Amino acid sequence: HQADPEVESYRVVGFAVEPMSVKHRFQGGYEWDGEASEGFTKPLDTCKKNTHMERSMIEVNMMVEPDAKILYTYDVIWKYSEVAWSSRWDIYLSEDHLVPAQVHWYSITNSILVVLFLSLLVISILVRNLRRDIAAYNALAALADEERDEEMDESGWKLVHADVFRPPDNYPMLYCVFVGSGVQLAVTIFLAIVFSAVGFLSPARRGSLMNAILVFYMLSGIIAGFVSSRLYKSFKGRLWQLCTVVTAILFPGLAFFLFIFFNIILFFKHSSASAPFLDVIIVAAMWCCVSIPLVFVGAYFGYKKEAIDFPTVTSTIARAIPPPQPLLHPMVGTLVAGVVPFAAAYVELFFIMTSLWMDQYYYVFGFTFIVYLILIITCAEVTVLLVYYQLCAENHRWWWFSFFAPGSTA
Repeated sequence: HQADPEVESYRVVGFAVEPMSVKHRFQGGYEWDGEASEGFTKPLDTCKKNTHMERSMIEVNMMVEPDAKILYTYDVIWKYSEVAWSSRWDIYLSEDHLVPAQVHWYSITNSILVVLFLSLLVISILVRNLRRDIAAYNALAALADEERDEEMDESGWKLVHADVFRPPDNYPMLYCVFVGSGVQLAVTIFLAIVFSAVGFLSPARRGSLMNAILVFYMLSGIIAGFVSSRLYKSFKGRLWQLCTVVTAILFPGLAFFLFIFFNIILFFKHSSASAPFLDVIIVAAMWCCVSIPLVFVGAYFGYKKEAIDFPTVTSTIARAIPPPQPLLHPMVGTLVAGVVPFAAAYVELFFIMTSLWMDQYYYVFGFTFIVYLILIITCAEVTVLLVYYQLCAENHRWWWFSFFAPGSTA
């Protein structure tokens, strides 16, 4: 493309590569050892000078065999383009119309219908059942003591009101750490998608998306520290220093050492995908000097705030949990919960996985942002519905269940 007609210069705004397999031979039967300088200027019988090679001109394809000598050649055709320099990446942003926009809109419409269906289901079940349960409990409260004793076999969610906000019996600190790390990841993904959709992370700057994700994740450490510390304080935990340290190093440390492990394998395999040692040091420095201190700052503000005020008083002795019905078993709910959110996002997820594993560009982040919001709303609604049924079954151990149920979407 010629940016200025008055200047005899052009800019390359796009290119296309067409590979061909040709068994080349020199004129006169010349055999080149690959090092002699005359081999670079010796004419070829199979390739004519100043003529573009067409597939119809190929006489014999090159077969890769032991000790075979392969000659690599190329030619270039320059074509004028009306594409401006500023619009050279539009072909990737629009995916060259490989996938029509209607496909993404159909996917989003399907996801929105799923969300609407779930919203109506949650509202109808909760409003109808809660109204009925509250009326039954009020009627029970109005009965005389003798009549109330006869109705004491009543069951439902109100019977666990003194246990519903009891801290988790198993690993309450680990639960707080997981929740804080999850919020940090959610905020990181949200910011990365928003900045990509707006256009701040352009494909013209290679690696900008990865750098932005790292920066957003490091800065979101203050949110992870705040959430985990505030929740741990509500659980009346005493080891707040340990909770903060684990929040700062557990998930980032696991991800970093996995990165180091695979990077070492790539290095010994002499792969170009291995990260340079200096980049590894920079990532480690960002983690130790930025992320960890921000987690401690967030934890400081989290512990300074008042603990979350629960609407009911937790009893001293935990209520016994009756054996659940097969369909209300927490394991069944955990496995089933992820089906609906996955169905709401699987089409867009397919395009993202295709771009990762099949070397295709993906820059339609506007659709990704909508699907991301739909996924969060769907996970929340499914979790609320399933937790309600667990409380109706008098299972007050819902903390870990509410974590793993939407997490089964992955």
